[in-house]
This record gives sequence, C-alpha cells and structure tokens, in this order.
Amino acid sequence: MTPFRPQAPSFSARYTILALGLVVAFFLTTGAAQESRQPYFRLRDHAGGYEGPGREIADPEDVDEVRIGFFGPDDLSSFPGGSFWAGARLAFEEANAQGGYRGKPFRLISYWSNDPWTAGAGALARAVYREGLWAILGGIDGPTTHLAEQLAAKSRIPVVSPGNTDKTSHLANVPWLFSVLPSDPTMAHAMVRLIIEHWGDRRPTLASATDHDSQMLAVEIRKALQERKAGLRYHLQFKRKTADFPQIAEAIVDSGAATVIVIGSADDSAHLVQQLRRAGYAGRIVLGPSAGQVSFRSLADEAREGIVFPLLWEPDESDADFIRLFNSRFGFEPDYAAAHAYDAARLIVHAIRQAGLNRARIGDALRELSPWNGVTGEVRWDRTGANQRTCALGQWTGGRIRRIDLP
Repeated sequence: MTPFRPQAPSFSARYTILALGLVVAFFLTTGAAQESRQPYFRLRDHAGGYEGPGREIADPEDVDEVRIGFFGPDDLSSFPGGSFWAGARLAFEEANAQGGYRGKPFRLISYWSNDPWTAGAGALARAVYREGLWAILGGIDGPTTHLAEQLAAKSRIPVVSPGNTDKTSHLANVPWLFSVLPSDPTMAHAMVRLIIEHWGDRRPTLASATDHDSQMLAVEIRKALQERKAGLRYHLQFKRKTADFPQIAEAIVDSGAATVIVIGSADDSAHLVQQLRRAGYAGRIVLGPSAGQVSFRSLADEAREGIVFPLLWEPDESDADFIRLFNSRFGFEPDYAAAHAYDAARLIVHAIRQAGLNRARIGDALRELSPWNGVTGEVRWDRTGANQRTCALGQWTGGRIRRIDLP
C-alpha cells in the first residue's frame, strides 16, 4: 500500500489562498481604520523646522534701514487692504520711536498691483533678492499668502500673514510661513454649532461668492454640517461685484430658509444683506468674517442689525491705547484687519530685535515667540505656523458688536 503523501497545492490553489488572505487582511485593517478614523500621518503634529545653513551669517554692516515688504496696497481708501496697511504702519512707527533696530529705522514698503499674481508677485520677488528685505508682512488674504508662501519656499524669507485663514497654505510644510488669524475650520465650526445646537436649524441656505477665500470657508461650513449629520437646503453661488443681488435675495426668501449663511467680501455681503431686508426676509442671517470689517459697517448701515458673524477681534480695556492712537493717526476706528496687521508687524519687530538681521534666525525667533500676547489675543503657532486661537461669534446690536456667549 502506497503511503499518503500530502501534495503541495497547485499554483491556482496557492493563488486562491493568498487572495483570500489578502481579502481577510484588507477587511480587518479597513475595519480598524474605520473604527479609529485617524489619519496615518498628520503634518500638523510632525512638521519640521528649517535645519539648513544660514544662521551662522553675521549681521551686514552696510545696512542703514531695516526693510520689510508689505504684500498689499498702501492705499488707505482700499479696504480691507488699507486697514492692514494702517495697522502695520502704526506698529513700525511705534518701533522707530523706540529706536528701531539698534538705531536703524524699520521701513515698510508696499509691493502691489491690480494684478498681484503677475506684477505684484514679480515686484515682491525682485525686492526679496535685490532690495534686501528681511521679512514679508502679507498677504492680505488666502491667494496672496499662497504667492508669498511660494516665494518663501525658494528664498527662505519669513512671511507673517495678517489676512490668511486658508488652512491649505500651511500644508506645504514651508517653515517660514506664519498666519495670525484663526483658520476657516475654526470659524466654520463656531458658526455651525450656533445654527444647529442653539437655533435647531439643520437645513440652512448658503449663499457664497466664487472667490478663493469664500469658497474655502464654504467648503469648511459644508464639512461642519456633515459632521453633525446636517446639510444645506440650497447653495447659491455668485461672482464678486457682478452678482444680481435682488434676484439672489428673492431666491433665498422663496427657499423658505429659517437661516441663511452669506459668505463673501464686505461690499458683496453688505449689498446682499440690504437686498434681503428689502425682500422682506425675516429669518436669521449669518455672515463670514468680512462683517467685522470697517467697510461693511458703513456699507450695510442699518441692515447689519442682528447679523451674526465670526468675531476675529474683541477689543477690551487693554486695547484702548491702540484704538486711540490708530483713530488719531488714520481717522477711523481699527477693525480686525488693522489689529491683526498691527500684531503681525510687532511680531516681526520683536523677532528681528531678538535674532538680528539674519533670515534664518528671524524665522527661528518668530517660532520661539509663541505663545505671544497681542491686541488680538494670544498667538500660539502649531507646528506648521498656523495660529491655534479659537473663534467666538459676534452680533451687530444697536450699531455695536456684541459677543455671543454659548454654553
């Protein structure tokens, strides 16, 4: 009798066994991933700083002024750019009154054009390489900050943005970029929390502009709604400065929405709010951060009453001197844009005084200054250079802004 000898599995059988094993492993690992829902790598936890050369370079001896580039307009009548410019100017004027940097004055120079993507960015790049800039204050919004970020990645110049809320600008892991405003997700979660948890509305209508910053905040609002198993009744989109606001207002009224969220620039938001009032809309109105700008205050006039928005700056008694000096110097009250530019400029001044005229060391000093207290509150960078500050909500009441306290 021939003894039984187990045969090796055929090629097809081995393939089948391997395939079954892979399928089982896939479902096991997928189930675990779905269970935890944690990304395998978070840049914000692991971003590294700059480890290259440059710190050993001594201060230059032929410098008679400390030049800082401003990536925004220097026209006070241009909003919100004029507010950013004014806030930064005031900070550097104060620094020069205190002796500048070792007796050398700080000089803020605007590099701007009507098309910042070409002429503006080109002028700023030439200044970085040929005119001896030590830092860039800017940009004044998400797109211009992305442009400055690309320049920083090549030239290794520190960039402190007073106007950027776009979280994606910090996901390129450029260690010289810092933003002092709270991020879009922070604002979106505060807005959605109020709408769902306190107003009980799970189907608001959203009207948003098609510019970059408005779209980024609109995306985060949709995400925040989805996380709470809620959604939009309608999403209406409009182009900047060319929208038919009466028609959009009628569509919002016809939608039957109890809450409408309007995301756009200060002028577009003001015009749409006015049209909503004229159309008889009696529901709640939530706006983006532009409702806190000085231009919205004047354009919306009485139509702003009752409007809720992310409160990016809540001045208190400790800010009285800043407000008084700003008003005396420029003839209007500072808004959050001016206050954040003021803080961004002061951070640059402190970093240069601590590090000297050396771009690599200035970048180090900016990171080491965190946490830092300014007129806008605490600035605390995460590892990518984004400010981790939380965001409250405000409401226009009786012509003034009142903070909304949520339990």
